[in-house]
Amino acid sequence: MTTTKVVTRFAPSPTGYLHIGGARTALFCWLFARKMGGEFRLRIEDTDRERSTPEATQAILDGMEWLGLSHDGAIIYQSRNVNDHVAAAQKLLDSGHAYRCYCTAEELDEIRAASRIAGHALRSPWRDGDQAEPAGASYTIRFRVPDGETTITDQVQGDITWQNDQFDDLVLLRADGTPTYMLAVVVDDHNMDVTHVIRGDDHLINAGRQTQIYQGLGWDVPVWAHVPLIHGPDGKKLSKRHGAQAVTDFRDMGYAPQGLRNYLLKLGWSKDDQEIYSDDEAVAAFTLEDINSAPARLDFDKMDHINGEHFKVMDDDLLLEGLLPFLRDNHDDIKRARLKHAMFSLKARSKNYKDMATKAAYLLLDRPLEISGKAAKPLSRDGAKDHIKAVLPNFEAIDDWTSAPIHQILADYAEENEIGFGKIGQPLRAALTAGNPSPDLSDVIAFLGKEETIGRLQDALAASYNDI
Repeated sequence: MTTTKVVTRFAPSPTGYLHIGGARTALFCWLFARKMGGEFRLRIEDTDRERSTPEATQAILDGMEWLGLSHDGAIIYQSRNVNDHVAAAQKLLDSGHAYRCYCTAEELDEIRAASRIAGHALRSPWRDGDQAEPAGASYTIRFRVPDGETTITDQVQGDITWQNDQFDDLVLLRADGTPTYMLAVVVDDHNMDVTHVIRGDDHLINAGRQTQIYQGLGWDVPVWAHVPLIHGPDGKKLSKRHGAQAVTDFRDMGYAPQGLRNYLLKLGWSKDDQEIYSDDEAVAAFTLEDINSAPARLDFDKMDHINGEHFKVMDDDLLLEGLLPFLRDNHDDIKRARLKHAMFSLKARSKNYKDMATKAAYLLLDRPLEISGKAAKPLSRDGAKDHIKAVLPNFEAIDDWTSAPIHQILADYAEENEIGFGKIGQPLRAALTAGNPSPDLSDVIAFLGKEETIGRLQDALAASYNDI
């Protein structure tokens, strides 16, 4: 490496969406780079031409953008670095750390079976270089695994040692001259000046193999940090049966990127009892050593809680912008103004945008409201309309259309008429919300505004609910 500046990278394969586990890995890479004043790079590992698609690449980029994980520098596409990969293989070949293997597939099957019986990994007979190379025959270039053992110090998993006779002499270049993943990732990380490789612990054994390749090439080995995978709520491997795997799934479920970033931070990382983090706080607190070595479990209740806490401190305009895609189409300027007026109440009671949309539904109803079933029962009771008709002039007379004077009108009416608050409150709520979830009645009236409130109440007086 040519620099001491911290450089991390996220290197997804464009064969599908941005998985929630990959998103957490990207977040950890991003946080560590920002904490250390370094760079966070993005590399698309698109060497699998059959499975890699432009659509999957775009899905990854969209997921990263939505999550707010901006990368430094240009995107690196691994498929464009083949010449560098081939050159590294040739360097290993020239130095004796690799060799040409002319074994056929059938021969390799036999050698692999014999090696298994002997208690060691695959060793090609061509590694010793005592056979004449057949002219014109196809060959692969294999890495010559050294004797002894390989040890890494992982920032999450600790010290790990492997006996080298358990590593295959892996293929570096296939018979068609294309590089394998194991070589390409080492070359790309070196050329990108990556200092810290933070990734899922399903790559842990690859760190041992790649350490050997680094050493064979005479390059510095990066710092390793292998993060345990995310399990589903049932403690088993996360899968489609859990209903959400892609970052876009969580976006479509109504989570804000700020909330999901915070949740992913706490999903396998802990420093103290603090649960809610701003980005600045997360960057300041993050260390690799505080990543938990045990698998994390997806917990939607905790995700809701953390997202809801972020809603409480988010800007109202930003919340409204995030809410609009989850609403019915009929949110005109008047209704959007109503939503913004009520936002301080909505964000205090909502766990995600879908939940907020449900709680905001009463504000968006078209007149006359469709009130039926259980929602209409309070309006069908004896005296219900009489109470609405009697209190309506009091609403028409006030100019201070805020919760406190509205509540006082309702309380005074109940006291003067010697009735329980529910006698006036229940039919009013039914007339104003059609049974949709709603906050305190005086807030409902204040948020709807004077004109809308009076109009809905007049509509209710003109409607018939006797047949409910």
